[in-house]
Amino acid sequence: MGKRSGKKPLAFLSRKLRLTKQSELLLSPVSGQPSPINTSAKATPSVKGAGFKSVKKKTGSRLWMRFDRTGQSEILECDKSMIIRWTGIPARDLRVLGPIFSQSSNILAREKAIVVNLEHIRAIVNGEEILILDPLCQEVLPFIDKLRQHIPSKTTTEANHGENLVTDTSSAAERELPFEFQVLEIALEVVCSSLGLSVTDLERDAYPVLDELAKNVSTKNLERVRGLKSILTRLFARIQKVRDEIQHLLDDNEDMSHFYLTRKQIQNQQWDASMADNTLSIVPAGANSGRLNSKRYRRGTGSIATTIYSYNDVEDLEMLLEAYFMQLDGIRNRILSVREYIDDTEDYLNIQLGHKRNQLIQLQLILTMASFAYSLDVLICGFFSMNIKVSLYSTQNLFGPFVGGFMSASMLIFLTLLAYAKWNNLVDL
Repeated sequence: MGKRSGKKPLAFLSRKLRLTKQSELLLSPVSGQPSPINTSAKATPSVKGAGFKSVKKKTGSRLWMRFDRTGQSEILECDKSMIIRWTGIPARDLRVLGPIFSQSSNILAREKAIVVNLEHIRAIVNGEEILILDPLCQEVLPFIDKLRQHIPSKTTTEANHGENLVTDTSSAAERELPFEFQVLEIALEVVCSSLGLSVTDLERDAYPVLDELAKNVSTKNLERVRGLKSILTRLFARIQKVRDEIQHLLDDNEDMSHFYLTRKQIQNQQWDASMADNTLSIVPAGANSGRLNSKRYRRGTGSIATTIYSYNDVEDLEMLLEAYFMQLDGIRNRILSVREYIDDTEDYLNIQLGHKRNQLIQLQLILTMASFAYSLDVLICGFFSMNIKVSLYSTQNLFGPFVGGFMSASMLIFLTLLAYAKWNNLVDL
């Protein structure tokens, strides 16, 4: 017992120092200055930001990073129940971010949040902040760096033109995207960049190996090509999953309309404000005032109808998804080109093997004809080697011409068979 109790503080201290260094590296922006850490009372889990406190990890809790629209961030340790209460998403959607579905690609829109599970990026996005799962992983760091580079600058522009986002619906192409779309765009950009780099590495390794295999068919080269094919199959499946998910969203405008979290929040605020104004304006002041209030109510609801976006207005998200769908389609075509090159190399090898097989068959045919012609000499020799008295045995100077004549006849038979095979294109000489 004493031995174990002496090792525990050292192990805990090493883990604490390791996580502290990773968190400080993660929370430092590109400029090298420490980023502001939001330690508001909203974050009830144990905060592991710049000021690291040693808190015993709860059972089932995982590491999350909270990143809001102003660029502030903090690292939290939360369990599933706390994340569900915080974000308002169902438990079944939170399972999508678990290890079981880590190889799948899903983008789910709910009433108050968007669940993103793309490759190594697993996050929950709402109109004000994003929760990133496992932010200390090396694959997630590029995504966090992109968020630090783009989100603060965009939100400043968005704050200066906030009124235009609500009232000016005619300039939809010029206004800044809402926060949830900015995060989704950065996630798709990081995923497409990662997949593109993987395909580039595959192309750099595949073409020389395939050219070497075409020149020299050996076990080593065949093993290398087999490894490349397995990598290609897994990479193609990853690209196809992300592409299919985006295509599924593009095929349904209703699903895309649920992604407008900021729009729904603005609509709810406008509706609540209009209902409060209309309630205050309706007071008992005679018949004329009642008619005036009713007209004012109709005018107020009409103005609300002009400011509220159409349910089918999904042009911004559609253009965003189409851009990355085309990019994924290009990456997919590149990997299909590598697969076609592998197939062409295999076809070329099969043709070579077929040609070699035909040459062996021809050699076998020639040897068979030679064996048939030579077997006649063996037959004659076997016949005269028997202990049978023949008058030819006593004839002088007959053995040489007799043997020579039979050998010439055997050679003539062989040449006749070879000419017949050549005439019918059975051999290529």
